[in-house]
Amino acid sequence: MNTFGTGTIDRPVTRDPQKQDPAMNPTVTDMPAPMNSGAIESRQNRNLEMQLIPEALARAHMHERLQEAESERRAHRLAAARRMQRRAERASLRARRALAMAVMQ
Repeated sequence: MNTFGTGTIDRPVTRDPQKQDPAMNPTVTDMPAPMNSGAIESRQNRNLEMQLIPEALARAHMHERLQEAESERRAHRLAAARRMQRRAERASLRARRALAMAVMQ
């Protein structure tokens, strides 16, 4: 007993052309040319898009990771710059004190 249903153009119920009902399963050549080429092209584009989804996801993930890394680098550079600024300010204060002590004596 065949429980597959009516099938599609791409996957007919049976592979034997004599057993297929031409009214239920129109062949590709029975369709008008513009509709046929558009349907095939649309299906191919959809298949190509489906195949490229993992690549697009990986590209988006890598872009996000690169953005995170760049942001982290900026944060580290800012923290280092602030540390150096504080160190320079302390050195400046020491130099002022030393100069004041030298002038007072």
